[in-house]
Amino acid sequence: MNTSSPVFVSAAVEGKTDEPVVRRLVDQAGARIHRIYVKRGKDRLKSDVRGYDNAARRAPWFVLVDLDRDKSLEPAEDCAPVLCREWLPNPASGMCLRVAVRAMEAWLLADAETLAEFLHVPRSRIPGDPEALDNPKRQIVNLASRSNHPAIRRDMIPREGSARSVGPGYESRVIEYAQMKWRPVVAAKRSDSLRRAMACLDRLVGAGS
Repeated sequence: MNTSSPVFVSAAVEGKTDEPVVRRLVDQAGARIHRIYVKRGKDRLKSDVRGYDNAARRAPWFVLVDLDRDKSLEPAEDCAPVLCREWLPNPASGMCLRVAVRAMEAWLLADAETLAEFLHVPRSRIPGDPEALDNPKRQIVNLASRSNHPAIRRDMIPREGSARSVGPGYESRVIEYAQMKWRPVVAAKRSDSLRRAMACLDRLVGAGS
């Protein structure tokens, strides 16, 4: 890393909870964030990704999207690369488009020790293979429902009768954990899509140094 001339990376994500994760990853790579665009949805992110790719011809860009459960892209082991090719068949050299399998929350679950501590649940309740989960967000909510900390349950579990899938403070709690506790290097040992995202950022930052 060139400490006298830091590399600045622009980024785009689906939602607010993705933003602190990307900030941690860029920092881990030894770079700095120029700006993050929070698109509030996968479709909006997809509609703008070619514009970001054009900008990546001149400066580094990192775009993070959740794989989710897209039946058109099965089987699971192939669909992340297929999604990347569908969105950007010929990405610019400065573009790093990465897919979280199946959602960014799987990357948080991959740091089992600190997440268990944060949620006040036993470490043994954290799944061993977070990328195999159909719905990592729901898994985190289920874990929160078993927390022995009343504030965690109040914030992260949906209210009885609510149509929402998460509690009113879910976003703020996930952001707090990602900013303060989550360890990307540790999590990458149990999440291949995270490891690949970090390697892509390392290459991006190295090329821009």
